[in-house]
This record gives sequence, C-alpha cells and structure tokens, in this order.
Amino acid sequence: MTGAEALDIARDSIWVLLLVSGPIMLVALAVGTAIGILQALTQVQEATIVFVPKIFAVFLVLLLMLPFMAQQLSSYMNEMFARIGSY
Repeated sequence: MTGAEALDIARDSIWVLLLVSGPIMLVALAVGTAIGILQALTQVQEATIVFVPKIFAVFLVLLLMLPFMAQQLSSYMNEMFARIGSY
C-alpha cells in the first residue's frame, strides 16, 4: 500500500464519518441552541431542561436516518473488502 492509497482510505473514512454523524450532530446543535435561546428569553436557567428535548430529537433522527447510515457504512465496508481483496 502506498502513501497515496493510505491517504485515500483516510479521506474516505473521514467522509463516511461526517455523513453518518453529521445529521445527528446538527440536530443536537439546533435543539440545544433553540432551547438555550428559549431559556435566555424566559430567564429560566435550569441546566437539565436541555437534555430531554435533545435526547428525543437525536433518537428521532437516529430512527429516520438509520437506513441511510447503514447503507453508507455497508458500502464503505464493501469498498474496504474489495481493496483488501485486490492486494
């Protein structure tokens, strides 16, 4: 394996990581920001209020995005197995 192939694998790995975790992180960020703004507007400074809506939102996104995430990971693993088989 050459250095360029190792960099290609690393780049592909990071891309798959972003595709799989990105939607979950963006939803968690959006819900956390919305709840934080709501807390700032109402002056309710309870730290635990953020967790329940964020957990529900992340769980819902996981349920909706699970087929996409599984397809991405499966295609990446098939590509890695093909690369291993070619050596």
